[in-house]
Amino acid sequence: MNTEAAASIAATLKNKDLLTLFDFSSDEIKYLLERAETMKTEQKQGKLSTALAGKSLGMIFENASTRTRVSFEVGMTQLGGHALFLSPRDLQIGRGESLRDTAKVLSRYVDAIMIRTNSHEKVEELAEYADIPIINALTDLYHPCQALADLLTVKEHKGTWDGLKACFIGDGNNVAHSWIIACTKLGMDASLAVPKGYEPDAEVWRKIEELALEMGTKVTCTNDPAEAAYKADVVYTDVWTSMGSEAEQDKRLNDFKGFQINEELMSHAADDYIFLHCLPAHRGEEVSAEVIDGSHSVIYDEAENRLHAQKAVLEAVIS
Repeated sequence: MNTEAAASIAATLKNKDLLTLFDFSSDEIKYLLERAETMKTEQKQGKLSTALAGKSLGMIFENASTRTRVSFEVGMTQLGGHALFLSPRDLQIGRGESLRDTAKVLSRYVDAIMIRTNSHEKVEELAEYADIPIINALTDLYHPCQALADLLTVKEHKGTWDGLKACFIGDGNNVAHSWIIACTKLGMDASLAVPKGYEPDAEVWRKIEELALEMGTKVTCTNDPAEAAYKADVVYTDVWTSMGSEAEQDKRLNDFKGFQINEELMSHAADDYIFLHCLPAHRGEEVSAEVIDGSHSVIYDEAENRLHAQKAVLEAVIS
């Protein structure tokens, strides 16, 4: 991307909310990923930007996390800024204060808010009333920050996104939604394989199909994991029982039989496929140890790239 185009896109991203990748153009996503690549290279060389010196990020966590908290907090530090961890116990929303009041007050204190919560409607409401950028760090419908890290990892290991086939095998959840959206935005065909009863959200999938028509890519949803994995360049899965679904664990273990990512299933994928997992992983459930710890797995690069992708987002929307 040339300097003039990059400057133009940077202007469109300033103060922009990151709620879902549906709201970002392909060029905006590519700009963020190019900045993430540059930041990663510079960090390895010992060069850290001070673009967010004096800036603060409020981090609201209604769900526990390892990668999200550490990557955002370290990211703000590396950019010269400061991050504040805020749990419901630290905020009055834990005692019934409205999201509107919380958004209005925090807008007077910090330069952006990152929130990890259950309901996507909460993130939308926060964005409606806040005067600063809102970053969705996970809701029940979307996980856009994870998808950006996934895209960066694909580019590092495959050299391109164009013409690749990607698949997601497992639950049609928030991670699956954002991954398929990300693939479609950057020119990858994408297939989703889920057990019956675990299909993606109907409205989200309708929008994905519309996006695929617009982008000239192909998306499919099937109940056959071998069909989804056929000649796939990128294979992705997530845990079968996400936070909040623990009571369904026994049922899910039964329902997801045949959907484990293992060497037998991966015999249908491209010979040089890469394996992604957003972590945490349950070896022996959604993925075999042979695959996740094998030569095709790039899960630790993927986890590291949360830091670099999010630094690019923070720089773009705050500075």
